[in-house]
Amino acid sequence: MSIAAPAQGLFKDNGSRFIAFAYPVESIEEVKPLVDALKKEYHDARHHCFAYRIGHKGDVFRANDDGEPSGSAGRPILGQIDSAGLSDILIVVVRYFGGIKLGIPGLIRAYKTSTADALAAATVVEKTACQHFTVEFEYLQMNSVMKVLKDMGLPQQNQVFGEKCSIGTKVPLSQIDTFLEKMNNICLNIVK
Repeated sequence: MSIAAPAQGLFKDNGSRFIAFAYPVESIEEVKPLVDALKKEYHDARHHCFAYRIGHKGDVFRANDDGEPSGSAGRPILGQIDSAGLSDILIVVVRYFGGIKLGIPGLIRAYKTSTADALAAATVVEKTACQHFTVEFEYLQMNSVMKVLKDMGLPQQNQVFGEKCSIGTKVPLSQIDTFLEKMNNICLNIVK
């Protein structure tokens, strides 16, 4: 389960504002540009705390407190992601300090509540568990590779066409054996 599109939430306490941004993501590489964009847009905010969980098993995760007391921001954000049973999601909470310290219990409540608000605004979708592959092949094998992708209804990503070609795709777990068998009959190299 993940979210269909970006969503936003808000929590205010003693003048501090906690703006939560939820994003669907499928890889760690997508996280940094999203966090950096929010840091640039909200450059005057005191903290940009985040957490993510990625993968069909949800085994890739991280919680970042960005200068808040240890465990008071990233962990509550990740806890809300886990409570909702979601993966392939990034949540960044931008905090504007209001002049009054909230204490660790207050921070935990604020990060938790703003994250919950963003998740309540998001549309939760069921996703098919997939694995990413990159297929490397000779130019003359392109038609055969493209036919397999088309016949199996697989998306094409990160295409490189030249003397040596490569193309990325994501394959539902239930179709991996068929995909590998068909590609091994055509290509020299398949990278997970």
